Amino acid sequence: MFAQIATFLIDTIASFFVFLLLARFHFQWLRVPFRNPMGEFLLATTSWIVAPARRVIPGLAGLDLATLLLAWIVQAGALWAQAAIVGSEPSASAIAAVAAVDLLRYSVYILIFAVFVQVAISWINPDAPMGPLFDYVTRPFLRPLRRYVPPVGRVDLTPMVLLIILYVALIPLNYLRLAAAGL
Repeated sequence: MFAQIATFLIDTIASFFVFLLLARFHFQWLRVPFRNPMGEFLLATTSWIVAPARRVIPGLAGLDLATLLLAWIVQAGALWAQAAIVGSEPSASAIAAVAAVDLLRYSVYILIFAVFVQVAISWINPDAPMGPLFDYVTRPFLRPLRRYVPPVGRVDLTPMVLLIILYVALIPLNYLRLAAAGL
């Protein structure tokens, strides 16, 4: 029972920080402005760990490798701690591989969340202050689909097509995670 509680707490806390770090990485990669409540929250919750890491880990072609590496390290550390609590001893390469696949899965989850929120905002309040933020996040993924999926009446179906693609992409990622874990 205590092992289950400990693994749950580790997974919850680590996942929270990994999602924050990945969101910050994706904001910078997609050039989403940080001058909004979500961007300010990401900066406030992650700068304490990202700023020192940037002094050691340089960026590459506009990508914030320090933030991405920190997300991977936090996820790998959480996987290692969970394995230690339950008494299993996976190899370091298995933990590293599963952590990398988890970052891909979490990135897909972030995009799914952004699409759902963008659709909800467009239906409920198209002039919401957070609307442009989610448009910045989803636009690079929706733009290519809009060339092939015409609007039906005045309804844009590309978010639904993107969600289907993302959910289909999660299926092989879950199998890849199991294969990386050696299960």
